[in-house]
Parts: sequence; structure tokens; C-alpha cells
Amino acid sequence: MPQPEISQSHPPVVKKRISDPLSVQVLLVGLTYLFFIGFIFLPLGLVFSQAFGKGWSVYLEAIREPYAIEAVKLTLLTVAIVVPVNAVFGVAAAWAITKFNFPGKSTLKSLLDLPFAVSPVIAGLIFVLLVGSRTPFGSWLGEHGIKIIFSTPGIIIATIFVTFPFIARELIPLMESQGRDEEEAALTLGAKGWQIFWTVTLPNIRWGLLYGTILCGARSIGEFGAVSVVSGHIRGQTNTVPLHVEILYSEYNFTASFAVASLLVFLALLTVVVKSTMEKHFQKNSFHH
Repeated sequence: MPQPEISQSHPPVVKKRISDPLSVQVLLVGLTYLFFIGFIFLPLGLVFSQAFGKGWSVYLEAIREPYAIEAVKLTLLTVAIVVPVNAVFGVAAAWAITKFNFPGKSTLKSLLDLPFAVSPVIAGLIFVLLVGSRTPFGSWLGEHGIKIIFSTPGIIIATIFVTFPFIARELIPLMESQGRDEEEAALTLGAKGWQIFWTVTLPNIRWGLLYGTILCGARSIGEFGAVSVVSGHIRGQTNTVPLHVEILYSEYNFTASFAVASLLVFLALLTVVVKSTMEKHFQKNSFHH
């Protein structure tokens, strides 16, 4: 009669948590705080101290000055055009790269990083060489009453070039991790392309899209290099807020320049707050799901 097999129980394996020594943790945390204090908080504090150094009335006068108001209007107009254009491009590029296989896919994915590799000043010079008044295409545009360089369209085009990777680069990893299963399931159920996008794809990427949109908008507001080349620095016409700050500073009008610069700081802080709120909301939703 066969004897029953006696199973030998093994003691549970206790995994020991590995952590860095306390001295290393203190050193790393301390260096991080020192970096933030020296390169972020201290400069921001100096901006506000200089902006309000001569009182509230001088500060308000600087930001209410007509050239400053026109610079703010142009900056907001640029953002209002650049962000939707880049959102459409970013979603289209991310959808094409993650959902389809086609020749040149890896090349297209690599080209998305081109604005990160090219200096914004070089990007501005490229547009001057392409559509400047002394180029054949620029001359043809001038004959038809279309002015690109030293005008608002040039500023918008240069800003689009500098910022177009932000939304696409935010969406591509997200969409790759999600895969194609839900879209293929909707396709087998008879859904059309746009129905799949609006009911399946867009709800799945909405937080990534909003996050990329915020980054794109923040970068558009603060762009200086490419815009400086194509704008012509015409006061009241082609000066964005960063360009207006640079002109005021070069004229030794330090209080006004820091006052206008504080507007950019306020927008940057607002961007950080919105970004942090979205990240917490996204993590909360991911935890529940």
C-alpha cells in the first residue's frame, strides 16, 4: 500500500529591505534642497524683490504700460494658436506611431526630437532663410501681401516649431503602454475610425493630453530665442513678454523689467500648481481603477 507523500513545508522567505545608509540619504536630500534654493527659490525671490522694490504703484505702472499690455496680448494670442495646433499634431502623430505600422515609422519618431536638438536661435534663422523678404518664397509672399518675418505669423510659426514635440512625446509612451486591444475590439463591433477615437482613444489619453498641453503652453509663453530672431523687436507690434523684458533690461529700466518678468513667474507657478493637481488626480484615478 503506497504511503502518502508528506510535503515538507519551508519557512517563508523574508525579504530584507535594502536601503542606503542614513548619511547617504541626508547628503542626497540636502544637495537636492540646496539646488532648489540656489537655482530656483533664490532667483524667484530676487525677481519679486526687484519688482516690488519701489512700491506697489510703480509695479502696477510698469505692467499697465501700453507696450507691456501689447506684449501680453501678443503672447496670449500666440499661445491660443500654438497650443491647439500642436494638440492636433501631437494626437495625430502619437496615434499614427502607436497604432499603425508603416515605412519610416522609426524615422518619424526620431524627428520628433529635432526641436530639442536644434537651438531655438538656429530655428529662427532657418525660418528667416526660408521665408525672409530676400528669399524667392518670401518675395513671392510679399508680392501677395503676406508678411511672415518681423510679424505675428513668424512668431507663431517659430513657436510651433519649438514646442510641437511636447504633446506628442507625452502621448506616445502612454498610448504604447495601452496597446491596441480596445481599438481593435471596437473595430470588430463595427465602430468607425472617428467613433473609435472619440469613444475609446481620447478618453484613455485625456490626462496625458492635458498634461502635454500645459507643458506646451508654458513653453510657448516663455519662448525667447526663436521668437527673438523672427520678431524684429518692434515695440507694440512684435514684442512678446520675454522680448519686452529683455528690451527694458537693456535700457537699464530694471524695476519695470523685473515687474513684467514677475508676470512670467506667476504663470510658471500657476503651471506648476495645475500640473501637480493633475498628477494627483491622475494617480488617484489610476489607484481606483
